[in-house]
Amino acid sequence: MNNFQIPDLAPAMPEIIMTCAALFVLFIELFVRRREALSVLSIAAALAVGFSLFNSPMGSTFSGMFVADGYAVFFKMVFMVSLVLSILVSGRYLNVQDAGHGEYYPLMLFATIGMMMMASAADLVVLYVGLELMALSTYILAGFMTRSTRSNEAAVKYLLLGAFASCFLLFGISLTYGLTGTTNIREVAAYISANSLMSSPALMLALLMFVTAFSFKVAAAPFHMWAPDVYEGAPTSVTAFMSVGPKAAGFAVMGRVLLIGFASMGTELREVLIPIAVLTMAIGNIAALAQTNIKRMLAYSSIAHAGYALVGLIAGGQSGVAGMMNYMLIYAFMNIGAFAIVILLCRDGVRGEDITEYEGLSKTHPLSALLMLVFMFSLTGIPPTAGFIGKFYIISAALESGYRTLAVLMVLFSAISAYYYMRIVIYMYMREPRTEAQLAPSRGLHLALALSAAGVVLIGILPSSVLSMAKEAARTFFAG
Repeated sequence: MNNFQIPDLAPAMPEIIMTCAALFVLFIELFVRRREALSVLSIAAALAVGFSLFNSPMGSTFSGMFVADGYAVFFKMVFMVSLVLSILVSGRYLNVQDAGHGEYYPLMLFATIGMMMMASAADLVVLYVGLELMALSTYILAGFMTRSTRSNEAAVKYLLLGAFASCFLLFGISLTYGLTGTTNIREVAAYISANSLMSSPALMLALLMFVTAFSFKVAAAPFHMWAPDVYEGAPTSVTAFMSVGPKAAGFAVMGRVLLIGFASMGTELREVLIPIAVLTMAIGNIAALAQTNIKRMLAYSSIAHAGYALVGLIAGGQSGVAGMMNYMLIYAFMNIGAFAIVILLCRDGVRGEDITEYEGLSKTHPLSALLMLVFMFSLTGIPPTAGFIGKFYIISAALESGYRTLAVLMVLFSAISAYYYMRIVIYMYMREPRTEAQLAPSRGLHLALALSAAGVVLIGILPSSVLSMAKEAARTFFAG
C-alpha cells in the first residue's frame, strides 16, 4: 500500500471533463424535457473540453498507456469540431423526425470520448477500449430512429460488420502481445527492431489484422461495404457525425500503430497500404458517379476521401502525417457543411436526399445554393477553398517521398470527382425549379452552416496557421 501512487490525471483531464458532462446531460434529461436545452448543454460541454485541450499539460499517465502529445490534441480538436457542428445540426432534424430522445446527446458525447481515447492511446489495450466505446455509441446512433426500417437496417449492418472488424483488431493485438510480450506501442516497436522480427510471418499476419480492422473503421476498400447503406439509412445528423469523427479517429490510431509500432516494417506496410489507397480512391469516385441519392453519393465520396488521406499516411514522415491531419480537419468543415444543407431541405414527408430536390435551388433560396456550391467546390478540391489546400499538401508530401504515381492518381481521381459534385451545382443553377423548395431552418443549423463555410473559406485563403499546428503536432508525434 505504501507504493501506491495516484496517477497524474492532468493529461486525461479533457476525457474526464467530457465523461462528467455526458453523465450530467444523461441525468438532467430526466428533469429537462426541452431538446434545445440538452443541445445547449452538450455544446457547452464540448466547448469546455475544447478549452481544456490547450490548457492541460502535455505528458503521459497511467504508466505510459495514455499520452497527451500534440498529435492527440490536434485530433481531439477535429473531434470537437465534428461534435459541435453535428450537435448544432441535430436539433431541428430530430424535431422534424420526431426522434428527439434525451439519450441522443449523451451518446454523441460518449462516442467522442472513445475517439479521444483512441487518439491518446499509447497502448493497444487503451486503443481497443476507446474504439469499442466509440463503436457501441455509433451503432446505437445509427439505429436511433427506431420506427424507420432504413435506420434499423443500417444499425444491424454496422453492428455485425463492426463486430468482425473488432475481432480482427483483437487477433492483431493478441499476436503482437504473444510475439513481443508487451502492448505498449513504442515498446512493441523497440522489441521488433531489437530482435529483428521484421521477417516473422506471425508479425506480418498481425500487421495485416491491424490494417484490416483500421480499414473498416475509415471505410477503405475493400472493407467499405457497410458505408453506403449505413450512411443512407442512419439519421442524417448522425451520418454527418459518423462521416468525420470515427474516420478521423481511425486515421489517428492508424498513424500511431502503423507508423510508430510497426515503423521497422515500413516497406511491407506500404506494399499493403498502396493497393488499398488506389482501390479506395477508384471505388469511391467511380461508384459515386451513378448515385442520385445525395447521402449515398456523399458516402462513396467519403470512401474516396479516405483514399486521399491514406496517401498522406503512405508518404509518412512529418510532411505526410501533417498533410493527413490537416486534411481531416478540413474534411470536418466541408463534409458536415454539405450534410447540413441536406438537413436544411429535410421536412415533413421530404428527406432532402434526392438530387431532383435541388433543382433551381439558386432561384428559390440563393444563399443555401451558394453555401452548397462552396462545399462542393471544396470537396472537389477547387481553389481557393480549403479542400484544395488539403489535397495540395498531401500530393506535395507524396511527391516529396517519391510516390509520384500515387500523387498522379490522386489528381486524376479528384478530377473524376468533379463530375458528381458539379452535377449538384448544375441542378441548383442550371435547372428550373419544379416547385419551390421549402426549408426547415433553425438557429443551430444556421450557425453550423456559418461555421462550416467560414472554416472552408478561411483555411483556403489563410492555411498557414492550421498547417503550422499540424506540422508541430507531427513533429512531437515522431519525437515521442
